[in-house]
Amino acid sequence: MQATIHNEFLTLTVDTHGAEAVSLKNAAGEEMLWQADPAIWKRHAPILFPWTGKLTGGTFTANGKTYKGGQHGFARDMEHTLLRAEGDTIQLELRSNAEIKAQRFPFDFVLTSTFRLEGKTVHHTLTVQNPAEAAQELRFGIGYHPAFNVPFDSAHTTEDYEFRFDQPESPMILDASPNGLLSGRCYYQWKNASAIQLTDDLFANDSFCMAGLRTKTLGIYEKDTGRSVVCNVAGYPYTLIWSAPAKPVRYVCIEPWHALPGAETDPQEWSERAATACLAPGQQWETTLSTTFDR
Repeated sequence: MQATIHNEFLTLTVDTHGAEAVSLKNAAGEEMLWQADPAIWKRHAPILFPWTGKLTGGTFTANGKTYKGGQHGFARDMEHTLLRAEGDTIQLELRSNAEIKAQRFPFDFVLTSTFRLEGKTVHHTLTVQNPAEAAQELRFGIGYHPAFNVPFDSAHTTEDYEFRFDQPESPMILDASPNGLLSGRCYYQWKNASAIQLTDDLFANDSFCMAGLRTKTLGIYEKDTGRSVVCNVAGYPYTLIWSAPAKPVRYVCIEPWHALPGAETDPQEWSERAATACLAPGQQWETTLSTTFDR
């Protein structure tokens, strides 16, 4: 099931499968989200929960039991309950249940996803609760993975775009090659850079996971017009940029994360993995990604 909201600038459609934004059009009716061509990448803007990236060995253990887990958790592949779709807001919820706890993740949780339009900005808030009746601490990872169409129109090509910080940056890149697990190595790809030129080969070796950014915003900009899609990444310890290695580039992802993939040397025990937050029963945690579409 899908729900749609709109204002004078934006029309947003969210699917209850994955609580995923599947369409965002500007006032001219131009689609700004990647439309999930399965030949290239089959998603639009998935939620990453209750972990980001890959698990070491593709599994984790908790309470003496081993659980298999694919990349980026399972929230993106499950049906969420639509709580509200009115005015400028869409809100959905995913709750743990007996099946999830037996097969996927043995901890109680409530994940609420709230989309709100404000002018040309989409605010997407993720709230995680450990229910008061829960018996265990809730540890989790979480992140965003939106994909934005480029080029913005047929008059432009890949080289007409660049990622821009709001101040010069020398981001530390956390290496996760070749298998998506952190290797323990890190390096500088750019130094004192205000922009990263988009090319068809930029992501030939997969994504760049940048740690320690000082910038408050990271956006993809059309160089000759200034049109842009800009994410507020302030407060996120990690921000990734990525696209599938298709030529020419068809979309770019700007991915603020509060957690990291597993490391090659990580233990299997869930409680020993680095987490976004560790919530006692009755506690909650939230984060918001605000993205402005000036195009």
